[in-house]
Amino acid sequence: MVFKSNLMSQRLQTEKNGRLTRYLWQCAGGLSLALGVLGIFLPLLPTTPFLLLAAYCFQRSSPRLHRWLMEHPTFGPMIKDWQEHGAISRSAKLQAMLALAAVLGLSIVLGVDRIILLVQVVVLTCVAIFILSRPGRPDP
Repeated sequence: MVFKSNLMSQRLQTEKNGRLTRYLWQCAGGLSLALGVLGIFLPLLPTTPFLLLAAYCFQRSSPRLHRWLMEHPTFGPMIKDWQEHGAISRSAKLQAMLALAAVLGLSIVLGVDRIILLVQVVVLTCVAIFILSRPGRPDP
């Protein structure tokens, strides 16, 4: 009887841990999605990596949220292109390059310190090289 009781308590603990784990994955997915959406408006905050992370988290926690994200008209194609081909659409590349140039231009206009400007140039150049080195997918 004691053995049966231990099995029951282990199952309850496993179920409780499973719910907690799913909840943590959902929170991480929600935070990643929020950061990805912010990245649309903030040039130095990347959108796609956070959306990929959100898809990964939702895949482990909620089939409904994962399906919603993958079928989303704006985010879904971006995630699918990356997962299937490691690709970034031409329009996304263009938008990214314009945003990088705008950030650098704004920094120059505002008279940002030379050291900070140098760091920006190095980081933005690395980001640009990565983006431009990815295969391009035609826009739908």
